[in-house]
Amino acid sequence: MLVVVRMLGAIRVVCYLRAAFEATMTYQHIITLEPGKRGGKPCIRGLRITVEDVLGWLAAGMTVQDIIADYPDLTEEDVRAALAFAADRERRVHFSVAPHEVAV
Repeated sequence: MLVVVRMLGAIRVVCYLRAAFEATMTYQHIITLEPGKRGGKPCIRGLRITVEDVLGWLAAGMTVQDIIADYPDLTEEDVRAALAFAADRERRVHFSVAPHEVAV
């Protein structure tokens, strides 16, 4: 629940909303890592569908509904978990690069 106080700036509200989303979207029960499956890449619920596959489909312009229609074993929660996993990995990579280093 979001309670907006007049004195809160837009940035604080956005940070609050972002923190609330991140706290509610967990992917650990959905994203699996198995060494013998798809080269150990992160997969959706033990299926042979990787996070990379889902991100590629979204980047190619498919909607969540398109993906679910083409891959009925997937759910909207699975797609969101793939995005949350990728965002979390990006945050970890971003913070692991020292200020004088350049990420390529």
